Amino acid sequence: MVKFKQFLISAWEIVEVLVVAIVAVWLIRSFLIQPFLISGASMEPNFSDGHYLLVDQVTYKFREPQRGEIAVFRSPADSSIFFIKRLIGLPGESIVVKGGSVFINGEQLKEGYIASDLKTFGDQNLTLEENEYFVLGDNRAFSFDSRNWGPLGRERVIGVVRLRLWPLNQAMAIEAPAY
Repeated sequence: MVKFKQFLISAWEIVEVLVVAIVAVWLIRSFLIQPFLISGASMEPNFSDGHYLLVDQVTYKFREPQRGEIAVFRSPADSSIFFIKRLIGLPGESIVVKGGSVFINGEQLKEGYIASDLKTFGDQNLTLEENEYFVLGDNRAFSFDSRNWGPLGRERVIGVVRLRLWPLNQAMAIEAPAY
């Protein structure tokens, strides 16, 4: 009887540890950091199909998104689908895509993170409202982005990409470019 009681106590401790671990993982994943697996070529060459990232869900609760950050957000057409794009235009700014270039408030955007010969096709001329962003994929020829469906509402943004974990030889912290 004593051995059975010790077994039950040990089993209960294991169950307690498992419950605490599961709740901790759920809380962290739901409110702090979320994994994201890239599917597609819209962010190449900076992020490729199969790259595994960590998305910070806390930062945008304390400050607004900044130009150049890589954001994960819910698709404007279907909330069950997630996209990853670069934040280009911020609320209140005028965005013009013309002649293969992007202009913000009349000034051409210097985009050192894309190939120098890459052109941004599609004519756009719009002014973003409060809580609206203009997002583009780094691989402009193969990106379904704000040029197709218009401005992105702030409420759809999940978080900012902070780390690339996979592939291991490309693991690194991700920072927004300086403009």
